[in-house]
Amino acid sequence: MSEAKDKFISLKIGIITVSDTRNVDNDTSGAYLSDAIKKSGHEISKRVIVKDSIEQIRNILHEWTSKNAVDVIITTGGTGLTGRDKTPEAIEPLLEKKIDGFAALFHQISSTKIGTSTIQSRAFGGIYKNIYIFSLPGSTNACKDAWDGILKHQLNINHKPCNLVEIIPRLSEK
Repeated sequence: MSEAKDKFISLKIGIITVSDTRNVDNDTSGAYLSDAIKKSGHEISKRVIVKDSIEQIRNILHEWTSKNAVDVIITTGGTGLTGRDKTPEAIEPLLEKKIDGFAALFHQISSTKIGTSTIQSRAFGGIYKNIYIFSLPGSTNACKDAWDGILKHQLNINHKPCNLVEIIPRLSEK
């Protein structure tokens, strides 16, 4: 006896590429995510490239979350250890809840590909204003690991035993 499937829910996903050097022509990570997300049946409702700037990152977050423009935000870039990497500093203080399992699973997957070098990533996930935010490294391979290994499953209502889509209506519960 097969398990009944829920009707697929297409989410509105925004992509923020955080980089001082990327533009539309050479943003391979943002392009990969955009293509993979669309192939998975979701909508890219927003896509921007911003500098490694706490203020610029937060401005985009505030704009997108205040207008209900997205269900999910995925950032790529700015999660490393250099002085210019500011994505965690921009976003983590805003999070109402962290999704600690995302970082743990990302590092587990990443370590099978790049070994101990995975410690240089500060990838994370969380919830801000009832919107999921996932911050990934700027490496296209890291974005593939995160999307193919975690996010495409958790953002699919038919992933069992549980997924992030089915609890979206409950994120605002008090």
